[in-house]
Amino acid sequence: MSLLEQLEKEVAATVATPHSAAYEPPAAEEAIHRRIERTLAEAEAALEEARRHGDLALDVPARRKTDRPVNTRLKVSVLMPVYNEMATIREIVARVRDQARHDEVLIVDDCSTDGTRDVLIELDRECDDVRVVLHGYNKGKGAALRTALSHARGDIVLVQDADLEYDPADYAKLIEPIQRGEADVVYGSRFLVNAEQDPSRMHRFGNWMLTAASNLTTGLHLTDMETCYKAMRRDALRGVLIRENRFGFEPEITAKLARRGCRFKEVPIAYNSRGWEEGKKIGPRDAFRALWCIGRYAFWD
Repeated sequence: MSLLEQLEKEVAATVATPHSAAYEPPAAEEAIHRRIERTLAEAEAALEEARRHGDLALDVPARRKTDRPVNTRLKVSVLMPVYNEMATIREIVARVRDQARHDEVLIVDDCSTDGTRDVLIELDRECDDVRVVLHGYNKGKGAALRTALSHARGDIVLVQDADLEYDPADYAKLIEPIQRGEADVVYGSRFLVNAEQDPSRMHRFGNWMLTAASNLTTGLHLTDMETCYKAMRRDALRGVLIRENRFGFEPEITAKLARRGCRFKEVPIAYNSRGWEEGKKIGPRDAFRALWCIGRYAFWD
């Protein structure tokens, strides 16, 4: 019988109810105090004896060296903002789900009008690792990501566009530096190895200009600030308020994480560029907005 069980038995035998003829409050309290003191003394003596012999035993056995170690892998949430991607949505979700390095796919439909929403509702029902959130009206990519972040459960969040420009086969490159503790934020660069992956000179020049301006204000040395592929520790985003509703999200999140002192890393990724005729949504006005965001969020929230 354990010391605690002995104590409980002693107390139960000593203390009667107020309605009992044997009820004597002072005597009962003294008996309890004496028993507690005796029990504590016995416990201290037992612990001292165990220390001398080096055989202190606990109720829960110590882990043996041969036991399987606890899985400390950080969980990954893939965040996918979607707007009118009927032609690609099933394929991109299938590609993401083919990757073992994710725990959930969190899709935010930004009020699509081309049938994408119906497909997403089906996927939500069919796939246990897919969750879908529906916007009541079109708000923009930044707003969709803000919604996704508020629902994410993973330790790492990774942004994935739905248009097949970015290949989920690159997930390992993006996630492993964070898993190993080498970085808090990992960007997948389209230009780190092969800038010609984007055939549009205008796109490349615009990206270079925005990335250079961002580096100037943040002190970073990125080659592709505007990349979709951003993997981040979710706790690094705690308390970060995302204000931009459209494509200003990219410079905003970069500036705010840089100001927090997060460790950045870039890795090369594959890229399959598409044009406006194929549904590309970013335009010249977004570039001007990005410049404004670079200046603002480098110094103010």
